[in-house]
Amino acid sequence: MKFSEEEIRKITFDAINELGDRATPEAVKELVRIKVENMGGDYKFAKGDASSGRVILTSFGLNHPGIVAGVTKALGDANCDIQDLSQKLLGDFFTMIMVIDITSSQKDLKEIQEDMNKVAESLKVKIYLQHEDVFRFMHRI
Repeated sequence: MKFSEEEIRKITFDAINELGDRATPEAVKELVRIKVENMGGDYKFAKGDASSGRVILTSFGLNHPGIVAGVTKALGDANCDIQDLSQKLLGDFFTMIMVIDITSSQKDLKEIQEDMNKVAESLKVKIYLQHEDVFRFMHRI
């Protein structure tokens, strides 16, 4: 079953109106999922089709003290949950990959990216954030 953009928009607005003051991004996604699955068609969300609140952070640059501390402090201040972290020193170069859950953060992905840009500038490293769904959907193509 395929939905037009207009049908998706209507289902989403109906969900927001139904939830009222309880409408959070997660609650709306869940209610839309339920509504779509209950529409009588054979469409079911496959496990992993629903958007997650996880982002992938990659960082690299010349190694020096304080990189991990600077990044993790900014993420902690934004109430982000670091679910996985891997770092490696390659000679003088520092690399780090993190999986971060931002669902409890009061900030959205764009605001967290802006925070990370400030941290990257102050630490003189590169930091990139991408939503986990980008990786998930790249592998479906």
